[in-house]
Amino acid sequence: MMIVDDFSRGRDDRELAELGVPVVHADLTDPTSYQRLPRPWDQIFMLAAVVGVRNVEADPARVVRINTLSLLHLLDWMRPGERLFFASTSEVYAGGVSAGVVPVPTPESVPLMIGDISAPRFAYGASKLLGESAVVHTARSKQIPFVVGRFHNVYGARMGADHVIPELSLRALRKEDPFKLYGADQSRAFCHVDDAVTATVRLMASEDAAGQIVHVGNDTREIAIGDLAKLILRVAGHEPRMEWLPAPLGSVARRCPDLSTLRRLTGFEPVVSLEDGIRRTFDWYRDSGRTESRGSRWTC
Repeated sequence: MMIVDDFSRGRDDRELAELGVPVVHADLTDPTSYQRLPRPWDQIFMLAAVVGVRNVEADPARVVRINTLSLLHLLDWMRPGERLFFASTSEVYAGGVSAGVVPVPTPESVPLMIGDISAPRFAYGASKLLGESAVVHTARSKQIPFVVGRFHNVYGARMGADHVIPELSLRALRKEDPFKLYGADQSRAFCHVDDAVTATVRLMASEDAAGQIVHVGNDTREIAIGDLAKLILRVAGHEPRMEWLPAPLGSVARRCPDLSTLRRLTGFEPVVSLEDGIRRTFDWYRDSGRTESRGSRWTC
């Protein structure tokens, strides 16, 4: 086992070091960096990407460049028989949901749509849509078994401050009052990282999953963002005055996966409840000593 990282989000990671797994510093957008990596590998998990809506909106060109080049160089480097998991996203069909042509809960068979390619926030979805196409066609031509996993609102510890649950937790820890909340009537189905990892590992172990595009998430509970904020504030023991604000432009009103394919292929069922997952996440951010976030506007 080996982890490859460019350390763009920091180098001091005690928890990662405690795993006892070799960590290699490499820029995966540079094709020469792959020459230093040992091989062969039975399984390769391509999870590297620029994520977080704020990061995407701040520099969409960087998102397209890093997410695209990293994957294309990896596909060039891989050999026949090495099994690939590519982390994609529900954002690839967000435009279809907004246009009213994609149902929620959403199966894998829906059309993939980017409503406005010039919108900065869709740079991430566009990069993953291209990535899915690259994996399907390149992997097939090179005889590389693959699984594309479309992650749906995965959350948990160690994910920075640019996703809704960590951000709301950090703001609750700072005792913000008034407490601004954007898009309270929008809804999401959140998946704790432990469940997402279990689903990912099972997909890579399933021969029937080879060559499949599969939704990964938790469909057992869809929650309005306003109710999510109240749940986090209750965990934090904070009762601020709420300031309800409109949802940011371009954010999808609902998101919830249809997990029929994942269940059929792996027998997967989510086990971490939203209450338990939020408590674990909140406790980690509290105990880590982090209190900063980069603002109060978020989308997910």
